[in-house]
Amino acid sequence: MVPATQAAAAGAADNNRTWDAAPTGVSDLDRDPGRPFFYAEGAPGAVLEDAVAVTNRGDKPLTVRLRGADAYNKGDGSFAIRAEKRSKSTGAWLAFARTKVTVPPRTRAEVPFSVTVPRDATPGDHPGAVVVESASGEARSDGIRLHLRVAGPQLAAIDVEKVSAQSDGIHYTLVNRGNTALSPKLAVRAKGFYGDVLRHGPRDVGVELLPGQRARLTAKWPGTSALDSVDVRLTVTAAGGARASGTTEYTAVPWGWIVLVVLVGGGAAAAWWRRRAVPIRTVDAARAEIGPWPPGEELDLVSNRAGDESEHEAAGVPR
Repeated sequence: MVPATQAAAAGAADNNRTWDAAPTGVSDLDRDPGRPFFYAEGAPGAVLEDAVAVTNRGDKPLTVRLRGADAYNKGDGSFAIRAEKRSKSTGAWLAFARTKVTVPPRTRAEVPFSVTVPRDATPGDHPGAVVVESASGEARSDGIRLHLRVAGPQLAAIDVEKVSAQSDGIHYTLVNRGNTALSPKLAVRAKGFYGDVLRHGPRDVGVELLPGQRARLTAKWPGTSALDSVDVRLTVTAAGGARASGTTEYTAVPWGWIVLVVLVGGGAAAAWWRRRAVPIRTVDAARAEIGPWPPGEELDLVSNRAGDESEHEAAGVPR
């Protein structure tokens, strides 16, 4: 281990953290970030060396543990590191001068480490991290990214999968098929019956996609409130000539307007039907409503019917 050196306390710090870890050469983590990550490149079989600085800003001794870790992308594309027992690649290639270090108060200790690239390592990027975990005092850990590239042919390749458009956005999955880390850019065109619903050129998606990793992302879009059928095309590009496209369709149905039309139309139809409906009554039902006829009126009807028949016979009109 490099002998500890006195480090000025960062009284102007924007947080209350009592310690930090960073690549060596960073004199004040809050004012001069220096190199934020570790960068290393070598051929298979090479041994690469660097050092990590642990600064104790507190007034008590600090004990930390150091280890290497593999890196990967979470489902949303964010950078993450593997647990200690799950690191089988880059994390397993790191060796520290000491894996447990005690740093005096207001002091910075520099801990050398090496990266031994296996002779059968494949060319390309092998992302990892140097992890510093507190073993006393403030319980937390710092992970410093390690960008390791193994010499050899480099391939940049990307795919777009599972594209779908919904009212809340355009969903898609990016897959890094090459052996280099990519920072993709996305261009979108959504065209419907009435013209372009959305169209913009390449924009950074905000994700560094590591080799062999995938990320499920969403592109915001305004959608359409009119009845429309929209063709959506995504085009993804990245450095090194990586390029891929994906398409989907989206049918916009203004359900609110449809429900309103159905309700209004249904109400109008019901009112029309009520006006058109005429109750049909039988003779018996009509008599029941009127009541019994007086006997004299029934005889008069019979008599009148007989008189009518006599008039027809007298006139020679057949009945």
